[in-house]
Amino acid sequence: MARYRGRHRAPSTTGRTIARTALAGAVAGAPFIGMSTPAFAAPDSVWDRLAQCESGGRWNINTGNGYYGGLQFSLSTWRAFGGTGMPHQASREQQIAVAERVLAVQGWKAWPSCSKKIGASGVAEPNKRVVAKNVSAAPAAPTSGNYVVQPGDTLAKIAAAKGIKGGWKAIVAKNPALAGAPDRIFPGMRITL
Repeated sequence: MARYRGRHRAPSTTGRTIARTALAGAVAGAPFIGMSTPAFAAPDSVWDRLAQCESGGRWNINTGNGYYGGLQFSLSTWRAFGGTGMPHQASREQQIAVAERVLAVQGWKAWPSCSKKIGASGVAEPNKRVVAKNVSAAPAAPTSGNYVVQPGDTLAKIAAAKGIKGGWKAIVAKNPALAGAPDRIFPGMRITL
């Protein structure tokens, strides 16, 4: 026998709410999967062709559509993969360094239309490291310091290895730019211990 719900009662949205929450959690966590894995790299010529398609090759473009720079990053993607400041104010090399991290996690589907147009597909040359000059894009980010973040590092691991009293919170206190997102460190970033 079916349960009586009342004639004028609104249908329950509990199932939909749970599904939405699960989906949001999966989407929010997706950029962090594999963050400590080796970088994947594509040749500079591929990034230049992709930028030509995405932005007409203008690395400093801001059209006001919510996507920035030569590779048309959304601000959330830019920050989730270690970009600081605004993407269109970062150098070409800085944008490519962040794009390599996006590529390692999302593959070419991060640029669905243009990657197809230029023929970029699959996984690009694993284990080829990309070294960008001045990886930090914003003056607010830690640009100097006595420690260079290595692949696989977390603030907690660094604090434990270096015997820092106060742990990761002490590192954040010495690096105010990390206060809003202490989990957003990336290899090559310089921090003060």
